[in-house]
Amino acid sequence: MALIAPAALLFTAFVLYPLVRGIQLSFTDAIGPNGGAFVGLTNYVHAVSDPTVRRALTNTLAYTVVVVVVQNALALLVAFWLFRQERVRDVVRAGLLLPAMMAFVAVGYLWSYVYSPLGGPLNVVMDALGLHRFEPVWLGDPHTALWAIAAIYVWMFLGYTATIYLANYMAISPSLLEAANLDGASGWRRFRHIDWHLLAPSFTINITLSVIGSLRVFDLPFIMTQGAPEDSTQTLSLVIYNNSFANYQFAYGTTLAVGLLVLTVVVGVIQATLLRRREADLA
Repeated sequence: MALIAPAALLFTAFVLYPLVRGIQLSFTDAIGPNGGAFVGLTNYVHAVSDPTVRRALTNTLAYTVVVVVVQNALALLVAFWLFRQERVRDVVRAGLLLPAMMAFVAVGYLWSYVYSPLGGPLNVVMDALGLHRFEPVWLGDPHTALWAIAAIYVWMFLGYTATIYLANYMAISPSLLEAANLDGASGWRRFRHIDWHLLAPSFTINITLSVIGSLRVFDLPFIMTQGAPEDSTQTLSLVIYNNSFANYQFAYGTTLAVGLLVLTVVVGVIQATLLRRREADLA
């Protein structure tokens, strides 16, 4: 008991107390972390009817779907390729984690330069390929801004996700794969009937991490666009920040934070339950 007391104390001070205090504040009209009169469900009713919140929720959910699907699909392809390339596997595997280790601030400024319409490397390459007429203002066009940011997130965590898939691949018994090859199972056929089943644990981990991370996305939209243009990159976390620390509507911002917490927990629990059930069915 004495050994877990320090951890329990820290958890209470930095997790439980802020959580309880935040829920309390969401039922008040406080403009700071203290005080405020009780207003019941007023903040929650306002949040449901707030067009900015609805737009941010739509952006967040669309961003989450795209990132989860694209990131996991590409990571699976990378892991499959590395699993077959033993000579380069160890060298490449070390470099896969480098983007995920970079600070979001550095990544945001780096990719702002890459996407720049004034001499940015991406547009320079497109010019060289004769694609000038297809060059959008990546972060200035409401139709491309959110997806440009999603591409950065995929780039950052693609290697991390692929590493988890690769670890699962390397845990598969070689004799099982040899038996599959002898039976004529290769390529897509082998992946569908063998790999898909044996990679179930890594699917659960990667999809859970990517879903939770995407729903809480804040850093890149805040650094690169501040929610612009036309609120096309506005996310729930960014709306929470703006209301709490820019507009000084602390109670309303806390209300939105509670809503995001509930959304994250519900989505996380549902998808984790379904994926765990899938693991049990495939076992």
